[in-house]
Order: sequence, then C-alpha cells, then structure tokens
Amino acid sequence: MSDSLLPTLPGDDVRQIMWRFSDRFDLQMAVQSARGVARGTAARLVADGMRNTHEWSDEKAKLLTAFDESGLTALYMDLDQGGFIDGPKVMAMSLVAFELSWVDAGAATGSLASNLALAPIQAKGTDKQRAFYMEKSLPPQPGEDRIPWRGAFALTEPLPFVGVDTGILNGKVRIIDWPEGGEPLLQVDKRGRFITNMDFANFVTAAVDSDDPRIKGSCMVILENTDPGTFDRGAPTLKLVHQLSSTRDPVFSQQVPASRIIGGYEVVDGVIIPKYNHSEVIASVFHRTRIPVGLMTAAKLLSAIEPVIRYQRSRFHGGESGEGSPRHDLGLQMNEDVTHRLIDVWATGEAAASVGFEASRQADIFDPIEAAKDSICEEQGLTGRRQFMALRKKEPEVIEYLNLLYGDEATRDAARFEELGNDTLVQFALMDARANVMNPAVKLWNTGYGATMMREAVSLMGGYGTTEDCPGFLPQKWMDAQLEATYEGPEAVQRRHLTLGMPSKIFRHEFSLWIQRLEGLADSQTAFAPATLAAAMKLWSWTIDYLQSHSDPSGKKLYHGKRQGVTFPLADSICWLLSARSLLEDGIELKTKGADNPVLANSIDGYASFYADLCHVQIARSAGEVSRICANLVFGFQDSMDDGEAAEFSALRDAVDRSLVGSELAKARAARSLTTIMIPEALDYPV
Repeated sequence: MSDSLLPTLPGDDVRQIMWRFSDRFDLQMAVQSARGVARGTAARLVADGMRNTHEWSDEKAKLLTAFDESGLTALYMDLDQGGFIDGPKVMAMSLVAFELSWVDAGAATGSLASNLALAPIQAKGTDKQRAFYMEKSLPPQPGEDRIPWRGAFALTEPLPFVGVDTGILNGKVRIIDWPEGGEPLLQVDKRGRFITNMDFANFVTAAVDSDDPRIKGSCMVILENTDPGTFDRGAPTLKLVHQLSSTRDPVFSQQVPASRIIGGYEVVDGVIIPKYNHSEVIASVFHRTRIPVGLMTAAKLLSAIEPVIRYQRSRFHGGESGEGSPRHDLGLQMNEDVTHRLIDVWATGEAAASVGFEASRQADIFDPIEAAKDSICEEQGLTGRRQFMALRKKEPEVIEYLNLLYGDEATRDAARFEELGNDTLVQFALMDARANVMNPAVKLWNTGYGATMMREAVSLMGGYGTTEDCPGFLPQKWMDAQLEATYEGPEAVQRRHLTLGMPSKIFRHEFSLWIQRLEGLADSQTAFAPATLAAAMKLWSWTIDYLQSHSDPSGKKLYHGKRQGVTFPLADSICWLLSARSLLEDGIELKTKGADNPVLANSIDGYASFYADLCHVQIARSAGEVSRICANLVFGFQDSMDDGEAAEFSALRDAVDRSLVGSELAKARAARSLTTIMIPEALDYPV
C-alpha cells in the first residue's frame, strides 16, 4: 500500500464523490443551506445555553425562521409546489439531517419533523390534500404577507399504547353526523406522547382506530388547530436530549370532515372504508424517514474527529517542553493508543455514513417504482394476499435480472436485461427486498453501535468530555445519540424487521452476488480488504442456512420470529457486513474517480490510501464481530455438533481469521495520518 498520508480532513469534493452527488447541484445547495443554519443559528443557540431548558422559546424559534430563509422548509416540496428539488427526496433529507446534526441533533429533528408531518400526505394523500397542505406549508414568497403552516406527526401515545408496537392504537375515530347525501362528520380523540413541533403546529397527521361499526379499521387523519373541539398542545416533554426541538404530550378531541382521512375513502354498504389503514401509511413513511435518523448519529461521529485531534495535539501546550519537541507538537498523539482509538471512531462514522447514504440513494430510486406498482395493482385489483402472490411469482425473474446485472456486460442478453429492467413488478420486488434489510440496518447499527462509539469519542477528550463547553458539543451529541436509537423505532423494532427481511430469496441471492464481486476485487483492490469481507459474508451465509434448517435439542426451530436470542444477534451481525461493504464501495469510488476532480488531483493518493486503510480497519472489525456472533449461534444452541458440519463451519471461520493479515498494519498507517494531518486553528462554529 502507498505510504501517502492524508493531507487534510475530507471536504465536499471527497464527500460528493463517495456519496454520489457530485452531479447534483440541487443537493449541493441543500448541503450549503443546512450547513449555514447549523454553524450559524443552531450553534449559537447551543453555545448560549438554549439546550438547558425544556420549554420552547422565542430564541429557539429563530431556527424556524432560519429554516424558512435558507429554503430548508421547502425541501419536501416538488417544483410545482414551490420547492427546489423535484422527485424523491430521501437523499436530500439525509444530507440536510447530516449537516444539521454535525452541530446539533435537536435542530435536525425539528427540520425532519416538519417533513415527517407532510410525509403521509405526500406519500398517500389525495391530490387535493397534497395541493392544500403543501401550499400552506411553503414559506411566503416575495411580496406575500402570510405565515407558513407547520405540522406535527402524531403516532406515539401514552403507555401502554402505541410506541414500539405501532398496531396498538388508543386514538379513536367515530361518526357523529352523516347528513343525507352529504359528507360524514368525524369525532377524533387522540392523546399523543413525545410529539415534535407541537408548540407551533397548525396541523397534525394523527393515527387513529375505528370506534364505530360504520368505519372500517384504522386510518390517519388530518387535524387543524382551528377545528371545533380541543387542540391542547399539552405539557412539554421533560427530555434530556434534542432540546432545540419542540416536544410535548398533546391531547386532541376535534370534529373534522371525513375528507381529512389521508388518501380518501369509499363508502360500501353504508361503511366508510379508508383507502389506507394507518399501518400502510406509516410503513410507507418510516420505510424512508428512519434513514436520515441513522445518518444523524453518523454525523456526530465524524464531527468529533477534528476537536479530538486538536485536543490531543494541544494537551501539553504551555508546559515545560518547548515548541518543536514531540511533547509540544504531538501532545497525546505521542501515544498510539489515542490515535488507534480515534481511528476506530472515524472508521465507524465513515461506515455509518456510507451505508446510510447508499440506503438513501436506493430509497429515491424505489419511490417512483413503488408508486408505479401501486397504480398497476389498483388497476388489476391486486390487494392483500393476491398482491403478495403476484409479487412472489416474479421472484425467478428478479433472480434472472440480478444474474444479468452482476454478470459480464459484454456477454449479457441486452434485450432481456432491458425487458426485466422495465418490468415494474420485477423492479419493485428487488428494491423492496433490499430496503427490507438495508433500511432497518442503517437505523439499528448507526444509532446503536454509533452511540457506543460516540461515548468513545467523548472519553478521548478527557475531562473536557464531561463539560458543557467541550469543543464540538461532544457530550451533548453523545446524549442525543441515545434518543436517535429510539426515534422512529428502537433497536428491537429494527431487529424484528431484519428477522423478516434477511431470509428473502431475492436478498440472499444478491448477497451471494456481492460475495462474488468482492472475490473478483481481491487482486485489483487488495488494500481495501475485499477478500476479508467476502470470507465473513460466506461465514454469515452458512450460518443463516444452518439456523434455518436446524433445531435445538428439544426440537424447537432455531430461526423463528419468537426466537429472538437467535435472530436478533444475527440481525446485528449483518449490519456490520452491510456497513463495511458500503464503505468499501465508496472508497473504491473515490480512488477511481478522485483523480478526475481538479481539486483532488494532487492529493488523491493520500485520500485513497487513507480510506483504503480505514476500510481495512472497519472490515477487520466487522469480520471479527460476525465470526464471534456466528460461532455463538451455531455452537451455543446445541449440546453436540455433527463432525462434518463443525468442520465445515470451522474451515469458513479459519478463512476469516487468516484473511485478517495486515489489518493492524493498516490501522497503524491510518493512525499515523492523524499525527500529520492539517486541521484548522479552530472550529468553524461557536463554542
């Protein structure tokens, strides 16, 4: 591997290549807008102690003005609705959340919450609902004199109702008047818990269940603060984190027309049947919006690198050792422990960002495919199990498409590849299988393990890490990470989703093709350790096959939804693999295309070498975790093992161990860059 060292901290030119938006000027402008708000308004609020109060205030409200003026409030709107980005916007939301969380996650939550309130309307609302609420939520244009509407998303309820289990609704809806030939009038009763934006929300998208035989099932309904009845914003939530966002426990008891049911309804035999139940709406929303939450924690980890390096180097300035001595110039970095530990933090942050932005890009591709699938199924009357079976019949064609996709382009059947690429149901089945694993993995690993590594970053600041004025707001970020692990579904929910998604024939087939690709890269991209990752993925594949086909000594199946001691650790293990793979692909992308960027042309060797080493470090760590988990699962649930199976597993695990050659040398090289990298004299936001 080249001995080129990292010249400076990676900037926008590096990130745009790695995260694949160097050709998206609209996304680049969104990043700059969010960065201005984060390092300006948000940073000043944190520095002035605004995180020390639970109540919303005029000072905190400056964030809303900043969002409006920067264009972030209009982020979720299409061009014809007054926005500046057309089409799917998960990547845009992810980049904005990342930039805001670089300084403060509460600011990011406030921005995301407005989008979350609109998401059910945008995803499943009627044309009339979309047009009305998008226009109302748009900031005033030049010459207009109006105040934009703000929204809140009301799903969570007081215990023991909806929280981890989104199906247990206490909020109710019933009909109180239905004039002959007229529109039904609904009574909606809902108590909320931990609802963001409630201090200033003009409307709420609320999940409720039927309390009337004339309404079938559940739905989501739009409530406005001027509707008849009670719109009680409730008491402030006494949270210890994300204090720059407004959070309260509201109470609603209002009367609204049935046209407020999101997506509309039809009347069959005197019964209102909502087009979408609340689970269908929130599934469509959370499928995407949990990705930016995962990237909020990734941003924290990467934002910690600069202040920790500065602290390490300056630790002994002013002491007896003079300028030019190792003690003065390197400080704590004379000791490899601190640089090696910081490399682990950095590698985790990069892997979390890579897998999060890959999932974001995939979600934006998926969005129009899902809409087209819905249209086809509606035209053909495919609902429920009939739709499920229609998609299942497409599995052989999806497998065929994947073989063509990953095969040799020069010899593939181009006509058949194009035909399958244009088959909406084939593409939906593929993208759905990916999303069912990638999206919960981002949320689970980024926020869960990310919070653990954020604690490591704080510890590297010594006593500073326990103070309010710690550079980079690191202790506040560590605390915030605890909420991100719960927000939009805690770890248990994500592991449950992975339990269902991992066995998918489509996902497993693509997983096997990823292994083949990695093995093919083993000679040309050795420094990125693709062979190590391929060996770990083979071990994981063998393990899930074993768990699905074997039982414990009492005869109970090992891989089962209720067997969470088996499925949950396996879910954790695949997250390590997915995040490491995404980082590897991003590192190769930078190495391949960085030389074409005039800003990076003279320094690309240093960046490519450093990211190869960082990738090697993360893959080695991931392989170790996967190996440990798989061994526990394979051997730990048996009182004896078949000799042949034990030997087969041991051979795969031995291959992982032997592939770790050079991984600690890669960490040492990466750590050496930390002692020479140039950093600014001070952070670019107040402390």
